[in-house]
Amino acid sequence: MTATDGWPPSERTRLRRLPARGSYERAAVYAVVDAALSCSVGYVIDGRPFVTPTAHWRDGDRVYWHGSAASRFLQQVVGTEVCLSVHLVDGLVLARSGFDHSMNFRSATLFGRVEAVSDDTKGAALDAFIEKLVPGRTAELRAPTEQELKATTVLAMTIEEASAKVRAHGVSDKPEDLEAPVWAGILAIETRLRELLPDPEVPVGAPPSEALRSLVGRVL
Repeated sequence: MTATDGWPPSERTRLRRLPARGSYERAAVYAVVDAALSCSVGYVIDGRPFVTPTAHWRDGDRVYWHGSAASRFLQQVVGTEVCLSVHLVDGLVLARSGFDHSMNFRSATLFGRVEAVSDDTKGAALDAFIEKLVPGRTAELRAPTEQELKATTVLAMTIEEASAKVRAHGVSDKPEDLEAPVWAGILAIETRLRELLPDPEVPVGAPPSEALRSLVGRVL
């Protein structure tokens, strides 16, 4: 599969097994990255591999994450190439044999070089993170202090190579297994925003906003 609005498949991103499930299109990659609340970032420090789970957000072809300014990981990956991976499981595919069981999933693998977000744009980047989690939330909050911003590092990676892979169909049993007296199908999985649990210190007269209430029950 070739890309028309995306990234040409490379040796690292080309899907060799079941390539029909893959895409190199921006729309397909964006959909997976934006649906997930967290990702895993793989990198090398002093010749040794590490993988760090972290929350992320996206603006165009740039993916962001943040952490403490004292973080060894954040300090050492600036200027290096990393691999960012997102994986969401949507269902267990239950076949008539253990060998043919599978999962429905959405995944994306991205490669790019890391840069530190400058101090003058750091606040806006962090606001975008809050808006991804809870649209409309930043308008309700106090502004971050200079010390809070100083203690926070924000990293960005411009996507240079990427692919998405999705499985979203039913059981693929062998023909000779179809008559077996075994239930087969999909056990669906979803991540849902369930309810608002107020902090005990919420003052009287500060109910949740409509933006917050509208999120209850939302499937991610």
